[in-house]
Amino acid sequence: MPGELTERLVDRFRWIDPGPATSHLVSDISGWWRDPAVLAELGPALVAPYRAARPTVVLAPAVTGLLLGPLAATALGVGFVAAHKADDGRLPAGPLTWAKSPPDYRGRQVDLAVRDRHLGPGDRVLVVDDWVRTGAQLHALYDICAARGAEVLGTAVAVVDCPPEVAAELRITGLLAGTDLPA
Repeated sequence: MPGELTERLVDRFRWIDPGPATSHLVSDISGWWRDPAVLAELGPALVAPYRAARPTVVLAPAVTGLLLGPLAATALGVGFVAAHKADDGRLPAGPLTWAKSPPDYRGRQVDLAVRDRHLGPGDRVLVVDDWVRTGAQLHALYDICAARGAEVLGTAVAVVDCPPEVAAELRITGLLAGTDLPA
């Protein structure tokens, strides 16, 4: 990845303190969306390691994945499939394939769903998300792909902040490591 993009990603990242009711800071990547140069380079940078594998579709979970996924899909010239969370209250109509994630870093489990008509046998899937710490949601997405007969090629994320064994198991590539970001 070009050093200029790395510098811009780090420069436009912030940690936000959501207040006394929480025990952790929240990542704020909204500065990435404001910078047109970052937007133009994110998709191509995310997909570069997977281009030769020829994905046929990009799959990403709500919420931030719905921003990065289309950028990656456009860079590849393929379609995009959204994975919806049960708790967002806006589930799509029609048949859905569901999977429950294992507990994430906060101990939460997430129910994810994909429209059946958008994912099936023969699809070569690149999963895209903003950040991975435990891989919990990725496991659920991989389960959905398996249930639909689609092949997962790997996962491209903006920030890899998970143990190396999780990154290896889920074939994760990232633009930044969690340690690259300001404390």
